[in-house]
Amino acid sequence: MLTEYIKAAMQCARYEILPKGEGFFGKIDGFRGVWANSDTLEGCREELQEVLEEWLLIGFKRGSPIPVIEGIDLDVKQEAA
Repeated sequence: MLTEYIKAAMQCARYEILPKGEGFFGKIDGFRGVWANSDTLEGCREELQEVLEEWLLIGFKRGSPIPVIEGIDLDVKQEAA
């Protein structure tokens, strides 16, 4: 399920060419702080996925809400004691 979530989130990524040939910038809307830049588009994609994975791990550890993507909900629900 996590792999499918990451694939779905990456499909929502948007990329821009930076001015003066400085490379590429990528981000995923709805994922605050998830962005990357690199000299190549492929490098930017790879870095963006790494940032997304780290962002998710930190979110899980902190219990932060994780956005639902294409119906995939990764939020951990705790049962009432």
